[in-house]
Amino acid sequence: FAWHVGRRCRGASISDVAKEFRLDWQTVKALDKQYMAEQLKRAGMPGPKAIGIDEISIRKGHTYRIVVSDLIRKRPIWFGGTDRSEASMAMFYEALGTRKSAGIRLAVMDMWKPFRRATQTRAPQAAIRFDKFHIMAHLGKALDTVRKAEYVRLSGKDRRYIKGQKYTLLSHRENLSLDGKAALKQLLAANKRLNTAYLLKESFGQLWDYQREGWARRFFDNWRKSLRWQRLEPYEKFAELIERHWDGIAAHCLPENKVSLGFVEGLNNKIRVIQRRAYGLRDEEYLRLKVLTCM
Repeated sequence: FAWHVGRRCRGASISDVAKEFRLDWQTVKALDKQYMAEQLKRAGMPGPKAIGIDEISIRKGHTYRIVVSDLIRKRPIWFGGTDRSEASMAMFYEALGTRKSAGIRLAVMDMWKPFRRATQTRAPQAAIRFDKFHIMAHLGKALDTVRKAEYVRLSGKDRRYIKGQKYTLLSHRENLSLDGKAALKQLLAANKRLNTAYLLKESFGQLWDYQREGWARRFFDNWRKSLRWQRLEPYEKFAELIERHWDGIAAHCLPENKVSLGFVEGLNNKIRVIQRRAYGLRDEEYLRLKVLTCM
């Protein structure tokens, strides 16, 4: 019966399942936890070869938990910690054990230093690769900073092209509607600095296409040189960030580090749905079970 109730809770809220079976809400939740705990017991902790490390916010006030995924099996394998510190990250490697930690060959993460330090200490043989999505998000923030600076600098009618165009400027051109593309064209024609910043952002995406580190490095050096005389301080700070984290970015070029990250976005979407449904969010153990069994 717990198996049957748990299966229903995978696609419906606790309240709906409770009405369906004429059970108390707490009873359905307890049966669902029993079902998920048994799932995890049977699945066990794998010995991952490639892991993805990310954090999720579980409530307001910068309260984070770490989610570690097996990128080859395409499922989350650990949810925990008390924040996103090095000590919390080390808890994953302790749960995994020394032997399985030694089998990790690749760790994909954002450029958060505590994650990197914990991995280098507990799994020094693993190559560290920084997630393209997070890197491009930093570049998007730099572009938005330029947009805000231009809005402050200009006055009167010149501002009308910039106001309310944040989404238009930061989105990929192919994702825009016809009206969005027309607004983008008008914005870039009206403001030279934003036009330059936008073109630099779009061209930076070429970095991920290179198969050899030498060619990638040459591209980045040329991209950085093109910032001279442009007066784009946020872009210069972004280039310094890339320079400091070059090893983790160059790891993209190696064939053995090519793993699909498409499922990670699907996992993040599932976690957001779980949080929206308020699946007993005050009960962190319930949230942990939901996250670990959602894939």
